[in-house]
Parts: sequence; structure tokens; C-alpha cells
Amino acid sequence: MIKSGLVPPYFDLNRQEINTALAQALPEQQSRRFLAILLEDRKDTWLVGLADPDNLRAQDAISALLKRPIDVVLVDQKALLETLDRIYGKTAQLGEFAREVERDIERDTGIVDLNQIGASIDDVDAPVVKLLQTIFDHAAQVRASDIHIEPQEKKLIVRYRIDGALHLQAEAELKIASPLVVRLKLMAGLDIAEKRLPQDGRITVRSGSHKLDVRVSTLPTLYGESVVLRVLMQQNGLVELKASGMHAEVFASFERAIKAPHGIVLVTGPTGSGKTTTLYGALQMLNQPDIKILTCEDPVEYRMQGLVQVQVNEKIGLNFARVLRSFLRQDPDVIFLGEIRDQETAQIATRAAMTGHLVLSTLHTNDAATTPGRLIDMGIPPYLIASTLLGVLSQRLLRVICTYCKVPYQANEAERAWLQHYQDGSLSVAGLAHGKGCTRCNGFGYSGRTGVHEMLEMTPPLARALRSGELAQFEQLASQTMGHSTIEYRVLALMQEGITTVAEAMKTVTWAEE
Repeated sequence: MIKSGLVPPYFDLNRQEINTALAQALPEQQSRRFLAILLEDRKDTWLVGLADPDNLRAQDAISALLKRPIDVVLVDQKALLETLDRIYGKTAQLGEFAREVERDIERDTGIVDLNQIGASIDDVDAPVVKLLQTIFDHAAQVRASDIHIEPQEKKLIVRYRIDGALHLQAEAELKIASPLVVRLKLMAGLDIAEKRLPQDGRITVRSGSHKLDVRVSTLPTLYGESVVLRVLMQQNGLVELKASGMHAEVFASFERAIKAPHGIVLVTGPTGSGKTTTLYGALQMLNQPDIKILTCEDPVEYRMQGLVQVQVNEKIGLNFARVLRSFLRQDPDVIFLGEIRDQETAQIATRAAMTGHLVLSTLHTNDAATTPGRLIDMGIPPYLIASTLLGVLSQRLLRVICTYCKVPYQANEAERAWLQHYQDGSLSVAGLAHGKGCTRCNGFGYSGRTGVHEMLEMTPPLARALRSGELAQFEQLASQTMGHSTIEYRVLALMQEGITTVAEAMKTVTWAEE
């Protein structure tokens, strides 16, 4: 313990690695109360970082709690609070607020007063409100794209999707599910009396400095209503195409396609691969006062000035096909269609492209080469596809290794066997890496994602092959045209550069090959 009046050494939490397991030996409540963090086990003493090293009472309390003398270093309070948030997250707070909701329900003999809940929307002291606020705060902090609130047989679980992977965040008593769902329905303007049918809505939440645009989807299950909240941080804005990880050669080809006067440009990939984000990046580039852009989406995920945006409403018959037919009478230059889902939509999109409009849309296919085949399955004649399709961009999102805990990695036997499948066994494994997990990446080893893309630009030889109706010949020629510019080779390059892991590369390439 230091003597009062002496300034202890300074410890920079932003530059030093923090042992999460060790830090958690000091309970979160005491860490936040005393503005302290446990940094090192020195056998006879503990090294503790304090934002206020002159607080002798805090030093005595921590020493008594840890049953050992402590050595003190000075830490920055803002950095300390951010580090504590990364170490402990909001899991403890989620659990405490969930228990508070349980106690609140028990005090009311198990009856949830819906009128009282509706009247207390702005009551920040209500346990349900505090629980939801904590869920949104934590989701913003860890960059979650989705929040899953799922009733099970005996409990309620909360999971976040972070960088494409689901992580369990909290478990609570099942009895808090009903007031939680009711509150969310009220916020989203949904029918709280309807529990038998799925419902969709939208809310805007302010969480600290973040403004979250949240898409709400409810689903009736065996044990209650499951809710998925799709989270978009509005102030983050749209990702520019050049910053999305798109290779320069692919970007140049995609830019040529979207700047053509008419035709169809498609973006393909699995759900959650960023197709809509990519197309909105394209719309950003095209959005000029002399260009009229109409969008038809279900739902509208991004709101952009200068665009005329329409949201599909199947309940009143406002489907993609009906909106698209109306678009042709609105004198557009560019039409953005959220997804080509069926034969009717595909036919109208093709007709729009033939009559002088640029059509941008998405389609679910495994890769760029097989996309024309999917359109043929929808009933579009090969000759029409050959004359209207400008290009197909296929993409995935690949998790990136956390730069703070990145270390060299030796592939195991199964991974080495997989790697030898490529480049005749000559694939270099010298630069392999992985993240061991740290406080900055919440122990995941990954931080953020980057896009990997392949672009098939239609050429006269490809158009001739497509008109002949020989899909196998077309796909073979398409693969030869793209060469080493496919998703597969881009993923392998990022793995060799130590940007992503072997495990992530295996998962992405395997999906692309299916």
C-alpha cells in the first residue's frame, strides 16, 4: 500500500493486456464502487489499478476483500470504466434487473398490469424498462447485430449475434418473459393481445450516445413468444463500397455495372452476408439530383435522402410485384428491389431492364456462376437473361482476428489436410494466426468483419453460352473468366495474411462450395 501524498506509477489500460479471469476475482460491484481493477497476482501482494489512489478507505476495503496487501497504480477513470464494461459486460446487470422484474411480478401476485406498463413507458425506474435499457446498452457496446429473447421450457435466455455468431448473454426466470414482450410490443406499436400470430414492427431507441433503429419480430412458440430485435446503429451510417473489403479489381467491375444506363445487377449470398448494405453503397454512389431512384423493400432497412422508398405490406396486397409494376409508371432511372423472390417479380424486373431502367436486386445463390441458372428456374428465358444481366456480385462476411490479442497459429492435422487441398499442396501456412481472446474483443478472438467478394461481369462469350441454354458450359466458362478472383481464393489470401483464421476460412469456403 502506498503512503498518502505519493503519486503511484501510471498504468495505461489502453496499451496493456488485461487478464480477464484475474480481474474478475474482484467482484464487479466492488470494482465499480471503488473504481478499481485487479491487474496482477504478485504472490505476496496484488497489483491494483485505482482511479483515485488517495482513497485509503477503498485500499483497505480491497485489501481486506482479497485477504492480501495491495500495490497501487494510477489508472485513467474513463479507460477504467470502459475496461470494466469489456470485462464484466452487462451480464451481471442483466441478471440483477431480471431478478428485479421477478420480484416486481411476485409483489403483484403474478399479475402483470398492462395498463400500468403502458402508462409508465417513460418511467426509467420500472424494472422492465431498466432491463430493456441494459440489454440495448450492452448490445450497442459489443456491436451486436441481433438480440434474441427466447423462452425455453424452464427459463428465458437472451443471446446476441456478434460478428455473425450467436453468444449467450443472460438467463432468467421464464415468468419475466411476458412483461418483457409486452413492453417491446407497446414500444413497437404491435397488438399486445395477439399472441397466436407472428408480428413485425419497428422502434427507435436512444442508448447512451447511440441511436438504434430496431426491427422487432415476434414468433409464437411452445413456451411463449420469441422476439428477435435486428439492431442498426443509425449514426454509423452506410459503409462505403471501398471500405467494405471489396478488392480493387472487383470494385472496378461492379462500378462499371451499376453505372450502365440499363440492365440488371444482382448481389447474391446467404442471409446476413451484407447484400443490402452493398446495394445501398451502390445507391449512395448513384444518388444524384438528376437520377430518380425508387426502392421496394421488406422492410426498409436504411433511410436515405434523395430516394423514393416503399415498404412492402403483404397484409393489404402491397407485394413486390404490385409495387414494381407501379414503379414503371413513375419514370425512374434506377429501381432497387429488395429481393427477387418469385417468377412474377423476376419477369417484371427483366421487363424493366429491357425498357431502359437499371435494376439492382438480391438473389439467394451460392456463387456468381450459378445465378443465371436460378433465374432460369424461375421461368426467365436464357436469351432474356443474356441480354439484360450486366453482372453478379457474390459475397460473404468474414470475421477478422482481433489485432490486440493476435498470435501465430499452428494448424492442426485436420486443418493441414484441408489446406493441402488447395494450390496442389503448395499453400503457405507461415502467416497463420488467431486471436487468443482479450478484453477488447470480449474474449472472442475476433473483432469486426470484412467482406469477401467475387464479380462475374457478363461478356459476349458468356452471353452466347447462356443463349445456347448449356448451363454447365456457361458455369465452366464463368469460372475460367473469374480465375483467381473468386471468394474462395480471396478467403485463402486473407487467411495467409493473418487477417482471419483457418477455422473461419474453412467455414466460409465450405459454404461457398455447397
